Amino acid sequence: MRRAGLGEGVPPGNYGNYGYPNSGYSACEEENERLTESLRNKVTAIKSLSIEIGHEVKHQNKLLAEMDSQFDSTTGFLDLTFFYFEMLRKLKPILFYGLK
Repeated sequence: MRRAGLGEGVPPGNYGNYGYPNSGYSACEEENERLTESLRNKVTAIKSLSIEIGHEVKHQNKLLAEMDSQFDSTTGFLDLTFFYFEMLRKLKPILFYGLK
């Protein structure tokens, strides 16, 4: 990757230091380390976020399972209630008017 102003006017054979003769550490290496550290921080943030999402998903699944259980018990209760009302509807004429 060519950067403006880097390597200009440097004698041949000194391209490894990108214009910093005898520095022993090139600007390219410094930029690579900076970018590597930035990438490491981003990967760490994404990893922790994905772990938090996993915990949230487990918690939500637990809540959904509890809701499902409660809906099942409520459905059973309502079915029984409707059954009693149906029986009462069928028995009402007999209870109030007697058998003829």
